[in-house]
Amino acid sequence: MQIIRNFSRKLLKHQYLCPPKVSCLYFSTAKDASKELPLAPGYQPKPVEEAYWEREKRQINLPKPKSGCKRGPYRMLLPPPNVTGNLHLGHALMATVQDVIARERRQMGYEVDWVPGTDHAGIATQVVVERTIAAAQGKTRQELGRQAFLDEVWRWKADKGAGIVQDLQKLGCRLNWEREYFTMDEKQAHAVNVAFERLFDEGLIVRRNSLVNWSPSLRSAISDIEVDLVDIKAPMEIAVPGHERNVLFGRIYDFAYRIVDGETLPDGSVEEILVSTTRPETILGDVAVAVHPLDPRYSKYRNREEVRLQHPFRNDTIPLIFDIAVDQEFGTGAVKITPAHDKFDFEVATRHKLAPSQVFTETGHVMDTHPEFEGKPRFEARELIVNKLEEMDLLREVRAHSMQLPMCSRSKDIIEYMIQPQWFLKCKDLAKNALSELHSGRLQIQPPSFETEWERWLQDSRDWCISRQLWWGHQVPAYQVTESAKGTSHWVAALSEEAARRKAKQLVGSDEFTLKRDPDVLDTWFSSSLLPFSVAGWPDESYKERYPLDLMQTGHDILFFWVARMMMMGLKLTGEAPFQRILLNGIVCDAQGRKMSKSLGNIVAPQQVVQGASLESLKAGLEQSCEAGIIKPEELRTSKAGLTKMFPKGIQECGTDALRFTLMSHNIKSHFISFDVNACHTNKLFLNKIWQAMRFTMGSAKGLGVALQDFESLNGVNLGLWDRWILGRLAETLSIVCESFITNNFHVATAALKTFFYQNLCDTYLETTKTAISNREESAYIHVGTLTACLSWGLQAMSPFTPFVASELLQHVPMNVELNLSKFRDQKLEDEVNEMVNICQSVRQVKSRNEISKRHHPHLTLFAQNAKSQDILRRHLPQIKVLTRCEVVDLELMDENANIPEKQNFFSTAGALCSFGITISEEVGLTSEKRDEMHQANVKKLRRLVTELQKYRLRLDNEAFQLMANKDTKLHFENKVKELQAEIDSLIRLAA
Repeated sequence: MQIIRNFSRKLLKHQYLCPPKVSCLYFSTAKDASKELPLAPGYQPKPVEEAYWEREKRQINLPKPKSGCKRGPYRMLLPPPNVTGNLHLGHALMATVQDVIARERRQMGYEVDWVPGTDHAGIATQVVVERTIAAAQGKTRQELGRQAFLDEVWRWKADKGAGIVQDLQKLGCRLNWEREYFTMDEKQAHAVNVAFERLFDEGLIVRRNSLVNWSPSLRSAISDIEVDLVDIKAPMEIAVPGHERNVLFGRIYDFAYRIVDGETLPDGSVEEILVSTTRPETILGDVAVAVHPLDPRYSKYRNREEVRLQHPFRNDTIPLIFDIAVDQEFGTGAVKITPAHDKFDFEVATRHKLAPSQVFTETGHVMDTHPEFEGKPRFEARELIVNKLEEMDLLREVRAHSMQLPMCSRSKDIIEYMIQPQWFLKCKDLAKNALSELHSGRLQIQPPSFETEWERWLQDSRDWCISRQLWWGHQVPAYQVTESAKGTSHWVAALSEEAARRKAKQLVGSDEFTLKRDPDVLDTWFSSSLLPFSVAGWPDESYKERYPLDLMQTGHDILFFWVARMMMMGLKLTGEAPFQRILLNGIVCDAQGRKMSKSLGNIVAPQQVVQGASLESLKAGLEQSCEAGIIKPEELRTSKAGLTKMFPKGIQECGTDALRFTLMSHNIKSHFISFDVNACHTNKLFLNKIWQAMRFTMGSAKGLGVALQDFESLNGVNLGLWDRWILGRLAETLSIVCESFITNNFHVATAALKTFFYQNLCDTYLETTKTAISNREESAYIHVGTLTACLSWGLQAMSPFTPFVASELLQHVPMNVELNLSKFRDQKLEDEVNEMVNICQSVRQVKSRNEISKRHHPHLTLFAQNAKSQDILRRHLPQIKVLTRCEVVDLELMDENANIPEKQNFFSTAGALCSFGITISEEVGLTSEKRDEMHQANVKKLRRLVTELQKYRLRLDNEAFQLMANKDTKLHFENKVKELQAEIDSLIRLAA
């Protein structure tokens, strides 16, 4: 037998795949694997995954086989998940994308260094742990004390960090666990302190009072990414931490500022300017009223030397100023300026050199500089101030007003913009350098649309507030030096108190000073921005051996907050870009495209999809989160309602491979990715289809008395048409998969693999082999060898996406069936077989529509359009018989001598090659309803064909088309007209 043991086993080198490294695919060392490793009747994810991990354990201590394809290192960094909980689907998507890339790179011969780690997530972790302590002990962190609180956080990290590692491992991620890091570990902390000190000494880090996003409940500044802008369309009440009652938002207030020495109006009232504001509680800190210089309502004041306005709650006056930034369409066109509590006002006040006046304390209460409202929470003070304005006859109108409310995503507190002493990193020059990486072409961003976002962020880059008033995080390595004699203060940055004293002594010139370390911590993004080189060992020079990264892959929502900052810091502190390729993925949403949130109850954990979950267990998980303080009691009811609506029957078990394949079936570059759990279950069934194909192939080999491992080559074998067709489809699929990895369009690869395995291999080719295999014909051995080659090469291409099932099934086939795939790319044959498949689909549609089954003994007659079509059809009659499931298949030429039986029960056309008719057993009657349905279906089809023919003819008759179209295009249109006309004529004749 030519196909058996034709060549010695060796790796195949061809244009589509580099030989896979066996270290990343597990297979049996037994000569006949099918005897020692029986395959279960159906695909069950859990035992398959458990067996995979057993093989993983056995492989750890085995020597690694030498690869015949050395490509050097390939470095990636997993975006560190927060230590606050288990992985969510967004993490699962990023981890799967990188694992797929890593596995493919290993197959190509690269030594992949993919570094795992977790982020300490300063604010997020502190908030969750505070809630947990409050729920369990009834204490605040202040009552617990800083050190005791930090001990609690470290315990939380030990528990949750282990869970994250387990989730990543269960997802199949083959990370370099030996290099696992935590952003608060000793090495990372040292790198953070060194970076701060160097940037401080260079003058890039400075301390100053400036306006920041302030969360009163956290008593800390927060970054822009932690501020959610809530759209308020109509007045609505919102729960605000620190307030016993809900607070009403969505209203605008008009009140009067009386002009000092203004005119007395005819009605005896004093001249005034109406001001519109959504924040009357900040009136206490007003330093001016501003109008647009071209606003005609206030033009009369332009000629006055100065216009002063009497402040309603202070015994002083404020100026009326003119500024082109004022929006004339907002309210009355006159706005109050409160620079201590508003970004816009802060900028206006800076331009006009107006000193800010702070209204609230760090906790959001009115300061003692305003005795009438001292100590009142800010929104309670709002009601008191509005009432007081009404008493003073200064309140003119209160009405509904749409607005955006800034809310802290962690504490759900309303952001208060406040001027606080903070540490800032000057970013102008750093941003310019990061921008030049893109402009020079050294940096590539996918998708390219985000290049504009990169430019927008970096061109408008402002100084970065890097300090936070928290307890959990990297404590700022800065010390305040206070001179004993003069009382003046300075700041020094140092890695230790001893080093700080040496710097202070040199600065002051004596030992007469006190030293105090800043209690604040650094922004989490600061430590994260160092990761590409800090995890490689920086500031030790050895970091250069593992730097830079080959790819930075993460979500597009943190392009600026993390990716751009990594670029800035890498260029500044190492002199080299940390990466030159960025791949951004979209945000994972639910099946309806909604963002996943607790309030909607649509949050799904990866392991719930993998293992399955009942509705009761999903609700129980929410209750546990509530008890632990992770979600609030008021959120619990809405979350449960959302869960019940989304998953009334719970979530079916899908397995890890189905989850991974589903995630990768989306275009990861899309802005939003709609994840449907039902699609996961569908892909589980798809994997079972491949499983059954393997069972059929193994059973067929056993029936023929051969072992699959004996199939080593298909070169030189006399293959049939359909054997060559399926190998051509395999070659094209592998080519598409290879190209998709180059372009990072993984959904194209999964679609190609699904089409190949599902439609081409299982539903078509495999079915055509059953008769020959059952009858033990000579071609049966070729069919089994072809199936073996398709499964071996196809599963190796699938293995990056579905490592568990691929690993299991690849144990049963030889890993390197030798065949020259490129020679099977035959477009003419592919078109011919595709035409046969389409004909079979048309026949099956008619059978299905008319409920024709085996008991009807269907008899199929094909009417070829011409002699050439007849020759083509004759070559494939055995396959057509199998694929149409008809007992008899006849072939006739559609000419004047054609025998179209009057008793033909069903008929239709099947494209350009032929028409067909189906007759059924006389014992089974054909109802008049079925005749009418068939007639209507053919009438509908005839109309469609005529419409399509008219479109092609109109195009051909168009003078512009005749002038512009090339010869091949014209020929295609002319052939299409002929084919459509022939199909129409056949349909009319059959119906006659």
